[in-house]
Amino acid sequence: MKLIFKSIFFLFLLNFSFGRAQAQSRTKVNFGADWEFKREETPAQDWEKVTIPHTARLEKLVVIKQFQGISWYQKKFRTNISKDQKAFIYFEGVMQEADVWINDKKVTNHKGGYLPFTVDVTPYLNANNENIIKVKVNNEDNPDFLPGKPLKDLDFNYYGGIYRNVYLITTSKLYITDAVNANKVASGGIYVNFKTINKNEASGTIQVHLKNEFEAEQNASLKFILTDNKGKKTAYKSNNFSVKPDSDLVLTQNISVANPKLWSIYSPNLYQLEVQILSNNKVVDSYSEKIGIRKSELKADGYYLNDEKIYITGTNEHQEYPYLGYAISDEAQYRDAVKIKNAGFDFVRMSHYPHAEAFLNACDELGILVMNSLTGWQFFGGETFQKSAYQDIRDMARRDRNHPSIVFWEASLNETDMSAAFMATATKTLKEELPFDHNYSASWIDNENYDLFIPARQHAKAPDYWTKYNKGNRKIFIAEYGDWEYYAQNAGFNQTEFANLKEEERTSRQLRSAGEKRLLQQAYNFQEASNSNRKGNQTIGEANWVMFDYNRGYSPDLESSGISDIFRIPKFAYYFYQSQRDASVILDKKLVSGPTVNIANFWTPESPLNITVYSNCDEVALYLNDILVAKEKPALHTNSDKLEHAPFIFKVPVFKAGTLRAEGFINGKKVVSNSVKTPETASKIELNYDLSSKQINSEFPDMVFVYAKITDAKGTVIPTATNEVTFVLSEGNAEIIGQNPVKAEAGIATIVLKTKDLKKKIILKATSEKLKDNTITITK
Repeated sequence: MKLIFKSIFFLFLLNFSFGRAQAQSRTKVNFGADWEFKREETPAQDWEKVTIPHTARLEKLVVIKQFQGISWYQKKFRTNISKDQKAFIYFEGVMQEADVWINDKKVTNHKGGYLPFTVDVTPYLNANNENIIKVKVNNEDNPDFLPGKPLKDLDFNYYGGIYRNVYLITTSKLYITDAVNANKVASGGIYVNFKTINKNEASGTIQVHLKNEFEAEQNASLKFILTDNKGKKTAYKSNNFSVKPDSDLVLTQNISVANPKLWSIYSPNLYQLEVQILSNNKVVDSYSEKIGIRKSELKADGYYLNDEKIYITGTNEHQEYPYLGYAISDEAQYRDAVKIKNAGFDFVRMSHYPHAEAFLNACDELGILVMNSLTGWQFFGGETFQKSAYQDIRDMARRDRNHPSIVFWEASLNETDMSAAFMATATKTLKEELPFDHNYSASWIDNENYDLFIPARQHAKAPDYWTKYNKGNRKIFIAEYGDWEYYAQNAGFNQTEFANLKEEERTSRQLRSAGEKRLLQQAYNFQEASNSNRKGNQTIGEANWVMFDYNRGYSPDLESSGISDIFRIPKFAYYFYQSQRDASVILDKKLVSGPTVNIANFWTPESPLNITVYSNCDEVALYLNDILVAKEKPALHTNSDKLEHAPFIFKVPVFKAGTLRAEGFINGKKVVSNSVKTPETASKIELNYDLSSKQINSEFPDMVFVYAKITDAKGTVIPTATNEVTFVLSEGNAEIIGQNPVKAEAGIATIVLKTKDLKKKIILKATSEKLKDNTITITK
């Protein structure tokens, strides 16, 4: 049964607060503490106390023979629910097959590691309220569900364990359902859709899926409270309705918002939506999440966001951390999103699976457009596999449909030769779950079932690649570029200039320790490819490959085409992309924006004398030891003429030790500067840790990168330093993750510091032979 309230509702424009008691109608608490864990290979008695998120085994920096097998988790718990309440356990992600028992009764089996599932534990709870949950986790290869391909042949790693958050949720027996457990198409939870959007008004619907597990019919109504980022509240109330015993309803409420605060990449305004079930004038259940109002459109002449045409500039990202795999905190997910935004990107493609909910929440908050992606890479299985893919499309759509950041849905298997029937069913499934306009499907295969064609650059050939693509009004988004076409084909346009380069020097796969020549080549490859992409009339945007270096199942080394390394330390290419955001853009103060200038040179006797400077300014002046070398405009040529801001190139006649200083000018006024200094003898360690605008969680486990920089007496990093650094934790509830001692790479030694909580200060010391040591104190 479906009830639609089209126009009869009460609209209140109010500033008020709701009573505290009402917030108790539903509880959601972190269920990650006090678990026990063991791998099946270990003796039965060797249970280890762990906290979720958790990885089945800490891996080496370069993952070789990653753990695959069976792990067990168990936890004793109590939950005091009344006869009128229900209890659920919500798993955000378990890699990759999970069997769950409550009090030794098997409750469920879930296949697929990248999407959530919910367990209704109510029927299995003991009367004495002493309960135990056991979870068997298996991350062995399985061709029957996604990704299907054996790990040894896969371009990424799927790490084992209960690696995302777990929550215990209690509700009334009349409640709003969980989205991914719905038994009806396009149902489950709440679904917000704004159909008409402009500066004056946004109107649309909120769909709510309810279930009644009381033995009697329930009379109720719904209340909707929409709160903007200034605290202004708008409330809506539905008609009264009734729900029969052991049945469910899908109800749809019309809403209208006057003068909406639109969500955009530079002003990511969010609203808090709370939906309450009212029965006998009491709130018996409530469900809350953040939403955004924005218009996303593919038109004949390009992509539009809120009626403004934009060229989308983005990147691809794998969600792994060194050593920990996927098992990272919500705060760590947020920090990665900040790094993407700070690199100059306004878009990220989920490669090649749905990422953590916390990462998508961060994209919502920071203004990062998202291509959500079905799990898959170069594997097409049989009937069971395909059915699993369709279910994953449903679960992905239901989990993520209210995120304003998601503008494209990759309902296809990346670089996989899918059948025509599969593609038709995949897009039909997506459209069933997202039936409204402007939910765009995407595929790497140019197929009529999809709204957007998203090939990688290397799927075509030089010199045109996709610039001459024209198939009606179908738009094209370059989903990957800058890596494979240089790695495998050496197919850049200006290779005569680099005829003296070795194959390993031409590639974009360069570790941060590769040196200036190779790092500059990597940046140039990205520049050349990006400039070419923009010449395609049908091209609406691009995503480079890739943001961070990462591990692969099929190769015993790091895939190093990241513009930052696996520890999130930038390479030269990072600053190229950062310079492509216009200087006039001013973002939230926690983000990098405005005028920027960066010298891509270490200024050593071995450094190139052709100095590349990345800037979004009109002019740049370069000084050597305070003497003007030149003042230049951007270097425009056939491989930079379509960029937002071409690099600046300076020729220094001879090396002189000292300081290179670049000053950026806009309209003749100096607005920004950057300096690099010739490094002297290694003298000391400078120690710092990365927060990227998100403080360490003081209550639950978190992880941050700690960097030990090898510097001279003046603080200049020694770019060739490989000193061995030892980290010592002398105080605090934390542990050092990773190799220790560890050798510096290009002057920086890195560990992951995992905090269990931050209720007490943490003291960490770094030492290295013949260098002055350093100590940092970390507090709330």
